[in-house]
Amino acid sequence: MAAALARLSRRTLADPSRLVPLRRLLSAEAAAPAVSPAAGPPLTPSDRVKWDYRGQRRIIPLGQWVPNIAVDAYVAPNVVLAGQVTVCDGASVWNGAVLRGDLNKITVGFCSNVQERCVLHAAWKSPTGLPAETLVERYVTLGAYSLLRSCTIEPECIIGQHSILMEGSLVETNSILESGSVLPPGRRIPTGELWAGNPARFVRKLTHEEILEIPKLAVAINDLMQSHFSEFLPYSTVYLEVEKMKKALNISL
Repeated sequence: MAAALARLSRRTLADPSRLVPLRRLLSAEAAAPAVSPAAGPPLTPSDRVKWDYRGQRRIIPLGQWVPNIAVDAYVAPNVVLAGQVTVCDGASVWNGAVLRGDLNKITVGFCSNVQERCVLHAAWKSPTGLPAETLVERYVTLGAYSLLRSCTIEPECIIGQHSILMEGSLVETNSILESGSVLPPGRRIPTGELWAGNPARFVRKLTHEEILEIPKLAVAINDLMQSHFSEFLPYSTVYLEVEKMKKALNISL
């Protein structure tokens, strides 16, 4: 075999006219894809399966930690819960919120609500020495677009929209933080006070009527949650099966 190839190469080099068809042959073989006979014809773009696996995952386990959601808690379909996250009974997490418990625990207490586009996460440890987990206790209203990191919110509080609570901050019971406020690391809002600003400062004491309205707001959002929860389907195509069943039973759509 080797001797035959050597003779062919010597003849080709001796006659330059033979180089042109040889070059054409080699270029055609290089351009053609290598297909084994058992593999069949090559696939065209139209033959490829058109599945899209890029859909958003709502529940993301991390290692041994799996998010824990109570049976009667409402978590919107486009919410992301990752790692050490607990959503307690009657709580609600609304559209676009992200709760990332990859470094420490995040807890949303009974009848509390985390509204649209909020971000909650936690650090390994707090520089103030306080607990590094993020804890939102019962009857707390957390306004949309707020950011919480390794902070504690005690029962019956209101956090206004676009607020930022940094590491080690503490909001005590029956307190209100106005919209757009920033609570620096280690800052504490005492019981029954209204704070606002960047950085947040004391504004005034809350009246008795205002304190009574705080849990009522959480309950009102919980009632609104029930209407969303009754229409919620865990998988995006289940509604097609429901419509088929309604048609089969002659139920009006």
